[in-house]
Amino acid sequence: MTLAIVVPVSPFEEPSVLEESIKHVKKLKADKIVYVIDKNADNDERVEMARKMGVEVVARASRRGKRAGAINDAIKYLSEFRPEFVLIMDVDTRTDEKTVNACISALLANPDAYIASARRYIYNAKNLPSETVEAEYRLINFLLSKSAFKQFNGMIGVLRYDILCKGLNEDAMAEDADFATRMHAIGFKALLVEGEILEQAPLSWKDFYNQRKRWYFGGLQLWKYRKEIKRAERSFRISWYLALTVTYVPIIMLPLLPLSIPLILAYYRRISKLKVFLGLIIYTFVLQASAISAFLDYIRKREVEWNAIKRA
Repeated sequence: MTLAIVVPVSPFEEPSVLEESIKHVKKLKADKIVYVIDKNADNDERVEMARKMGVEVVARASRRGKRAGAINDAIKYLSEFRPEFVLIMDVDTRTDEKTVNACISALLANPDAYIASARRYIYNAKNLPSETVEAEYRLINFLLSKSAFKQFNGMIGVLRYDILCKGLNEDAMAEDADFATRMHAIGFKALLVEGEILEQAPLSWKDFYNQRKRWYFGGLQLWKYRKEIKRAERSFRISWYLALTVTYVPIIMLPLLPLSIPLILAYYRRISKLKVFLGLIIYTFVLQASAISAFLDYIRKREVEWNAIKRA
């Protein structure tokens, strides 16, 4: 059994963020660690820094295919090594060996699964936007456990290399949802295991808006697969259609938000955390604005930009 770790790095990431990522990833047991760095200059200092820290680097002079292109280049880079499993992470991803092993064990036990991942948690909840997203992830974790369409953000988790070789769609704005849709449509499954995967939330409402607009735009692109989806299992079809319809009108949830107050108090056990209720109100309106903006750009055939997100 062989495991490779792949971490795509955008040109916007600071050297310090990359350094902290490498320090963490090297603690995980893997046969090969590959960082795919989209260079921000001909002499991008991050490339040499990563190599000196002991990881393999694929340096890209262009951003062809954005994140999908970076992962595809990593797949090609690994073609001679051919690991059995690939753990995909982002520079802000944090997890542990126990979670990775649980993912691998789940895949070994289920040959029909293409990916295994764990529940997501936020580790930079330091202001209202990030604390609100932390609360949102509690709901997402619940939905992941119930939905037949398990789509893990960023495809962060352990995947079978031979299935990953099918390649990511470099024209997709949300390459993770695109790949998940295609794999589910041909009968593969996604598994949720016990464990934790930590990541950072946007620290401003502007970053949150830009991130979710891109996600919404990517979701609209998935409708081209509706014919393929008709052949999938009924439970998956229902989950897929709900994900691509109900989530685009989050404003309908506004009357239900007061129900979150006792949940916030029960979970945090601090009156001060009631500010998250205010955050959820702002969150709903920002989310609705991003959905509408994504829809308008989609029908006008305007591509959504990938913007840098400030890290903690």
